[in-house]
Amino acid sequence: MAKSNQEALARRRQRVRGRLKKVSEGRARLSVFRSSQNIYAQVIDDVEGRTLAAASTLEADLASFKGKRNKDAAAAVGKLVAERAKAAGVEQVYFDRGAYLFHGRVKALADAAREAGLQF
Repeated sequence: MAKSNQEALARRRQRVRGRLKKVSEGRARLSVFRSSQNIYAQVIDDVEGRTLAAASTLEADLASFKGKRNKDAAAAVGKLVAERAKAAGVEQVYFDRGAYLFHGRVKALADAAREAGLQF
């Protein structure tokens, strides 16, 4: 039976998150969402159910990247979310790529967050 694209994305997202919960050890989660034009990242404490830090290309700090779907914009978001997470006292996270493959913009965001000091 053919599934819609949305159902397939939801299944992949749940599968990835399920695997990560087994090894999370109570760490915060760096979740990534990418749309066709923008990229968003947030550090989430799943125990308390709240967002500790967030960044996206829609912010005023990153206004030069608004609507640009490239690796430079993703790297800027990764660096900004890592700085905000460290300011909130988060050093270690686990990376939740969602339903996306770990390449391109998602990989650029992850690499920039690592360079800015987040450990995962």
